[in-house]
Amino acid sequence: MVAIVDSINLRPKGLGVRHVQTLLLFMAMFLAYSMRVNISMAIVDMTNKKNDTYFDWSYSIQSMILSSFFWGYVVLQIPGGILARRFGGKVLITISVSVNSLISLLMPILAQAGGWQMVLVCRTLQGLTQAFVFPSMHHLVSQWVPLEEKGTLTTIIYAGAQLGIALQLIAAGFLAEAWGWQAIFYTDGALGLIWTIVYLFIGASGPEDSKCISAEESLYIRTSLGRVGEPKMLKTPWSKILLCLPFWAAVVGHCGQNWGFFTLMTEMPTYMAKVLGMDLKQNGELSSLPYLAMYALSFPMGIMTDVIVRRKWLSVSNTRKLSNTIGLWGPAVALIGLSYIPEGNMTLAVLMLTVSVGVNAGQYTGYMLVLNDLAPNFSANLMGVSNFFANIISIIAPLVCGGIIQDESDPGEWRKVFFLASAVYFFTNLFFILFATSERQSWNEEEDNDIETKEQEIKEK
Repeated sequence: MVAIVDSINLRPKGLGVRHVQTLLLFMAMFLAYSMRVNISMAIVDMTNKKNDTYFDWSYSIQSMILSSFFWGYVVLQIPGGILARRFGGKVLITISVSVNSLISLLMPILAQAGGWQMVLVCRTLQGLTQAFVFPSMHHLVSQWVPLEEKGTLTTIIYAGAQLGIALQLIAAGFLAEAWGWQAIFYTDGALGLIWTIVYLFIGASGPEDSKCISAEESLYIRTSLGRVGEPKMLKTPWSKILLCLPFWAAVVGHCGQNWGFFTLMTEMPTYMAKVLGMDLKQNGELSSLPYLAMYALSFPMGIMTDVIVRRKWLSVSNTRKLSNTIGLWGPAVALIGLSYIPEGNMTLAVLMLTVSVGVNAGQYTGYMLVLNDLAPNFSANLMGVSNFFANIISIIAPLVCGGIIQDESDPGEWRKVFFLASAVYFFTNLFFILFATSERQSWNEEEDNDIETKEQEIKEK
């Protein structure tokens, strides 16, 4: 707690370089997620026979293209965490956004030249490089964001993902109608390359690497994070990480979040079409509402957690648990309500869907910050491992839903899916509440790593 008091006294007035970095990282998340989901809207127009340029792809091929992103995405999660610590978050996030942007720019040409097979390769490559996004982002947050500002600034950064999804869903329809589906990819690619050029000049892996930051602001950030002195590369204590129960509590919370979120994202359009008689997938503006709600709610959630920590109403650990409970148990209740909405009640269905996704914003200041709180020096590694398991869940959840639902128009079968998602939300968050903590782990510190190394040297002698 001493570090918080000291850093508050050192806190510079007004905006600083850390806020510029926050804006840049927000845009990185925005663009990464825009390019992640653009194919889901573009493929509708790409396979429209009314267009001059279209592809006669079967539904199974389209499904394979839509899922191919995650084939690459899962593979490099853990290596991404290791690379982020070794080379810094700036290098990897730049690679991720720039490569995705180049592929987006080339996608229309490559699709016409190589067909669905080439699109499959492109999406897999985009997934591979986007595997760096969360580990590198988590590493950058651990270097740039002071403890007492972590809720607000971290939320701004990660909420860029939801705004990227929402605006992509809205803009894609207008772009395709005005200039064809190719414009979706060209727009994303051009914006991504502009961001890359700007970030190369003014982005930095941490305050120690920034050429623009004042000595006052740098001291404030490093004091708040307990990082006064020259940064050193520490050996990753994998054995201690893997035996850390609070870490696995955060992983379980992450997996529960992904089960529910991807169940909603992949299955809800079908539910709306078959049970409620409405096709949300064809209406980008309406489909974007839940993600806009999540984006909007993320800010009061982030501010709330900062206020609670500053005024010491709750401990940091309990503040994270409160946020995560809102983010997971809120959707659990809303999903149960959604399953009992009468057929044809579109307004109430959209409202419950919006609530389900919107209050999920609590996860940004829940398990995600615990992964940072436990060991800031190894936050990229922790996020890499956590994201690896959570994204396996992202692939499994829709498959389980498909196995449960035999008749897509039967509300009873959908009710089973919603109750299963609610149960996963409930029990994973319960595990998080029982075993998670934000207390800094001893193996985060250099001294412990030095002791471990010396003990090993003694054994070898």
